[in-house]
Amino acid sequence: MANYATGSVDTLNPGETLLCGARKVSSGKIQLEFAEIIQTSDRPVSLLTLLNKSDDRFATRARRAWITAEPADASEAFDINFGDDGEWYMSEKGEVMDINMLNPTYNGVSMKLRIFETTTPNKWQEANLETAAKRRGKDGDYITHNGDYIFSNTDMVLTDGEVTHILLASDEDAVNTESKKTQTVEAQVAESVESELGF
Repeated sequence: MANYATGSVDTLNPGETLLCGARKVSSGKIQLEFAEIIQTSDRPVSLLTLLNKSDDRFATRARRAWITAEPADASEAFDINFGDDGEWYMSEKGEVMDINMLNPTYNGVSMKLRIFETTTPNKWQEANLETAAKRRGKDGDYITHNGDYIFSNTDMVLTDGEVTHILLASDEDAVNTESKKTQTVEAQVAESVESELGF
């Protein structure tokens, strides 16, 4: 068995990308599974989570993206045999292959996961609203944007720079931001009045 493994989901750090594995799908194609712990300037990774990564209750969850590919094209891109004579084995998900390749590239350019959120569901998301719409935790309340459910999608892009994610502000975040602005203005007014009155 060839050794493609240069990483694992368990040891994945923010900013690293992992090609986890592959699965055979219909029409003779394969589906490649990627994982990445996303870190953005407005939603940074929690230090509490990182310093407790050995505790399952604080597990850092890597985002996933699944990309469908022609086996021959994927074999050429990754120098892995995705043909029928490759290192496939049968699982409950069908024929799969473990890879665990850390920071894969295509012609020397990094592959990175991109998140794009929308309020317009695709057909599967519309039919599976309870599991597809964004929630606060596994069974938490639904998160909305302008009153609409948010659907979080992923894909993979080639880049040597930062990835621009499309993240929708939740209605709750908008309320909290407006509340903070109001509190700041009220505090400034109170401070100005106290100053004028000599307090």
